[in-house]
Amino acid sequence: MDLGRLRALRELSLRGTMIAVAETLYVSPSAVSQQISLLEKEAGIPLIERRGRRVVLTAAGASLAARADRIFAEIEAAQADIAAMKEVINGELRVAAFPSVAAALLPRTIRAMQALHPQLLIRFEELEPGESLASLRSWQTDVALIDDLNVPQGALEANIATIPLMTDVFNVMVAPGHALDGRNAVTLTELKDELWIVDTASVHYTAMLTEACQAAGFTPNITARCNGFEVVIAMIRENCGISILPGLRASHDLEDVWVARLKPEIRRQISLAFRRSEERKPALQAFLAQLRAQAKI
Repeated sequence: MDLGRLRALRELSLRGTMIAVAETLYVSPSAVSQQISLLEKEAGIPLIERRGRRVVLTAAGASLAARADRIFAEIEAAQADIAAMKEVINGELRVAAFPSVAAALLPRTIRAMQALHPQLLIRFEELEPGESLASLRSWQTDVALIDDLNVPQGALEANIATIPLMTDVFNVMVAPGHALDGRNAVTLTELKDELWIVDTASVHYTAMLTEACQAAGFTPNITARCNGFEVVIAMIRENCGISILPGLRASHDLEDVWVARLKPEIRRQISLAFRRSEERKPALQAFLAQLRAQAKI
């Protein structure tokens, strides 16, 4: 069977529409439809059925898509084995990471990799953890940085491996002159009457913050919902409110913002996720080693 057609079927099993598959494979929807039709002729049995705008795999289609997934995993494992035998770190490594960890760790990591392994090209894309995993599952990225706030433990498939990288602790951030300015540590209860500014780029972050406050006996009065760290910090600087943000955010130079520890601590575990079939890939191992080194700085 043609591998290109099998790839189209596998992507269809993940994404559900011809348009989504076309966007992933950088082809037209009609080309995807043609690939699936040719695969059906080759198989001699219907592989899909249409339900409105969506396409659902038949039992035969689902079975073939699952086998295709294993086929591509074996091909990837073979490529990783050959690369390991060559003992040369070259080619391309695609990396996806969410904003806070990307800003704190990736610039130095990528620069170090460029210096140590000039034959390796690293391609980076900023994605939230859930999006990174979707990209990893569909072979659109090789490495995904995720956290257990967005991706709970036990939520990953058997073919996805993770390696713990670091623990990130959340901090309280307030403006100069605020009543809490100068405090080393602050409890959640002390924040019950504050106006809150939140970064809504991650719905899981907002949910975590709300649940933590409710556990402390109050519901946060959220007066600003921002889609990005820059706006949150700008609001805090002008004393429009306060926020609880990841410690990685405090690794940047934050002028005119006071950072205090939150008591009791709220933590998240940051991990590196990749397909198990690529575990031996030299580029992946080199990237992991450099990322760990930067995480300790």
